[in-house]
Amino acid sequence: MAKHNTHRIPGRAQNPTHNAQRAARGLGGAAVLGTVLVGTAFAGSAQAAPASSPAPAAPSAQTAPAAPVQTAPTSQLDTSEKLRWGSEGSTVENLQSTLNESGADLSEDGVFGPRTHDAVKDYQANNGLQIDGVVGPETFGSLNGGSVPSGGTAVPASSSSEGSSSIVDAARSAIGTPYSWGDSSLSGMDCSGLVNYAYEAAGIDVPRTSGAIADGGRWISESEAQPGDLVAWDGHIAIYAGDGQIIDASGSKQEVVERGIWGNPIGFVTYR
Repeated sequence: MAKHNTHRIPGRAQNPTHNAQRAARGLGGAAVLGTVLVGTAFAGSAQAAPASSPAPAAPSAQTAPAAPVQTAPTSQLDTSEKLRWGSEGSTVENLQSTLNESGADLSEDGVFGPRTHDAVKDYQANNGLQIDGVVGPETFGSLNGGSVPSGGTAVPASSSSEGSSSIVDAARSAIGTPYSWGDSSLSGMDCSGLVNYAYEAAGIDVPRTSGAIADGGRWISESEAQPGDLVAWDGHIAIYAGDGQIIDASGSKQEVVERGIWGNPIGFVTYR
């Protein structure tokens, strides 16, 4: 039996072009020769490498939240008149609205009553103002967003020796003045008129009637009372002079006098 010859036939050379094409196809199908083939092979290897991932884009800047806007009081208060217990009208309503913006909780009804009075005194205490419950230039200025004008004081006048002396000295200057119901001058005055006269000398505004004066201040014990504070009876008011003494416009004596505390006062009141 004839054996198959597994050797190549002598003289039959392999086609270099054919081999190159096969090699090229193995390297990506480029049918080129020589050095071109080698370059293509390297090119093919480069193409096969995964592309570099692009650098991540910088995150876009976040817009910072806007800062809260500080607002001035809703409306500027009319400062042409002083407001006190008993005042009424649109100016009082505006006052109540402005006090509410500062933390009070008032009905904006335009009536200056006990709650508004207390809110004014709280505001004055918290802002270094004279604590008298009256809305005058200093308190108006503060409520309107300004500073305390020169001449304003951060200490209630009646709590200082100077203020106490001013009240008592003014009251003593009126001793002997005739009693005159409803008046408040050295020509004649009643009990609340004397208090208005003496407190005005110390730069403190108080209501006009004895009952409103007593209700407008802060009730204290006798042991807490200082000269310049007030002693109240039902329907009568006097200035405490210290050491158990008072100065008052006496209806029974028909003049301003200095004397000891008499009868049974209902209590002591301070505007400190």
